[in-house]
Amino acid sequence: MSIASKQPWSSDVAGRAAKVRLVALDVDGVLTDGGIVHADASAGAMESKRFFVRDGLGLRLLLDQGIKVGLITARCSQLVARRAGELKLSFVHQGVRDKRACLAEELQRGRLTFDACAFMGDDLQDLPVLTQVGLATAPADASPEVCERVHWVAPKGGGRGAVRDLAELVLKTQGHWDAIVARYAD
Repeated sequence: MSIASKQPWSSDVAGRAAKVRLVALDVDGVLTDGGIVHADASAGAMESKRFFVRDGLGLRLLLDQGIKVGLITARCSQLVARRAGELKLSFVHQGVRDKRACLAEELQRGRLTFDACAFMGDDLQDLPVLTQVGLATAPADASPEVCERVHWVAPKGGGRGAVRDLAELVLKTQGHWDAIVARYAD
């Protein structure tokens, strides 16, 4: 029996995940734990964010399978741009007020539809895009209003493995996971 056949998601979620060709993510509260540390170094403020390394590997594994991965966030941060560059993400949009419109433009560029997209968000400002995508997802610690309206809630919280959970869901339902594990195990 394959690893993918032992998963605790519904057949509806599996069907939606199997169609995903693009994964888009909010950043704060999804790719990070939502905490922002500001330090005043007298010469200028410095910002700190914590990224979870297994989330990063999950994103790279999606990219390696030809699935586009990108970030759409309302805030602007050089740290986010740097992390996206390290992971070689497909796109990064910061300072975005209308995430749904931004994602629609990305999908149009890639000749994809909302049905072929997964989005993970954690708070109210993500609801407009979450209600449009084929696979709407949230970290375990997302706001209750978001968790009630998505197709799937990750077992882990934002910045603590939720993105990796999403990557594994997509890769397992698309039949890639066993080969990925075998490649690392051999």
